Amino acid sequence: MLNLRTSAGTFRRSLGAIAKRDLFSQYRGLLTLAIETSCDDTSVAIVEKNNQNNTSAGTAKVHFLENVTADSREYRGIHPILALESHQENLANLVHKALSYLPVPTENKNDKSALIHLGDGKARRRPDFVSATRGPGMRSNLSVGLDTGKALSVAWQVPFVGVHHMQAHLLTPRLVSSLNRDQTTSSEATTPEFPFLSILVSGGHSILVKSASITEHEIMASSADIAVGESLDKSAREILPADLLQNAKSTMYGKVLEQFAFPNGSIDYADYRPPMTRGEEQIKHESPWGWSLTTPFANTRHLQFSFSSIASAVTKLVSLKEKTGQSMSHEERVALARESMRICFEHLASRTIIALEALRQKDTGSEEIKTLVVSGGVAANRFLMTVLRSFLDVRGFGHVDIVAPPPYLCTDNAAMIGWAGIEMFEAGWRTDLSCRALRKWTLDPRADDGGVLGPSGWMKM
Repeated sequence: MLNLRTSAGTFRRSLGAIAKRDLFSQYRGLLTLAIETSCDDTSVAIVEKNNQNNTSAGTAKVHFLENVTADSREYRGIHPILALESHQENLANLVHKALSYLPVPTENKNDKSALIHLGDGKARRRPDFVSATRGPGMRSNLSVGLDTGKALSVAWQVPFVGVHHMQAHLLTPRLVSSLNRDQTTSSEATTPEFPFLSILVSGGHSILVKSASITEHEIMASSADIAVGESLDKSAREILPADLLQNAKSTMYGKVLEQFAFPNGSIDYADYRPPMTRGEEQIKHESPWGWSLTTPFANTRHLQFSFSSIASAVTKLVSLKEKTGQSMSHEERVALARESMRICFEHLASRTIIALEALRQKDTGSEEIKTLVVSGGVAANRFLMTVLRSFLDVRGFGHVDIVAPPPYLCTDNAAMIGWAGIEMFEAGWRTDLSCRALRKWTLDPRADDGGVLGPSGWMKM
């Protein structure tokens, strides 16, 4: 028979231990072990934030970050079963490896509950909480990381935070800001400061978001069909020479497409000239070979993305060449690669300008957007940054800064999950251990699921 008095006492002692750790963390910062398994990247990180002068500003340190990506090159794209098996094979080993990178205790050495003893005999700090991606993503893949994170939470008797994957992407520049901050001389706020606008672009997402706080996000535009990353990958499979496809180290063919189209990097980007007006956006660029690509929604101000027509046009163009027995020269392939990227990125930039114009009319001067965050796998594309910066400069938004994480933090990674977990934890949010993985999960509270805080399982401490 269950002894209710004993159970209640145990529960109170557990809460007391958590409160004690929270009190200690005010002085030595927050430490989390984070897990990301939403798609085909298995990633584990140990992230720490130290506060400065009792403000939200602080310094961050990534003690450990490692990714293992499922090898699905044989299928020329993400294979759900292979990705799941890769998570099952690699996650436990990554967690085991990460434990040896936990920092050694420097304060509160007498608090035995705050220590972990590994096989090497050295005591290390127990994480203050565990973070893991809850969604959106492939549910079975998410469950591997989510269940592992919950198990660690139980084993260590620390809280758990189930993180929104897209929220983590848009908060990543704030992690970078804290990583770069000089702990001894700077007390500036974590940047970008709210409100800011984000373009979240990857193989699975194309979203334009206005963020007023860590949990208040307004979706201003999203893709009506496929994501920009998927469009670039599909175009790359048609455009790239066979040897480049065969020798690619991953299925991120969009990255190979950029290297193929712009082998000289910034020297090649210097040739780009943005359309000065909306009218110029509608002008077709006919190539020396007689083909042209059409920009989606060129004749409207509709705040929505669409990228499927671009990939389809490239596929039809290449297929027609093959059917008529015409060979595509290297020069033509390079031109088609550049044009397919230009159309995709100008479409992104055009909708961003329309959104900024709408916000300028609606918001007061104190709320004016000053920062554009670009995050997600496609944010590593330097030509995209060239197009966005050029559009902002010629359309009256030269004062808006573009902030993007370094390439290793653009793609899916556990460091961003850990940082988002820290921001939510600092705001007082925890996740109940009964939570389940979410295949779909919007950011916007106006959506049917209620946005970041909509799903059940959140607890406010």
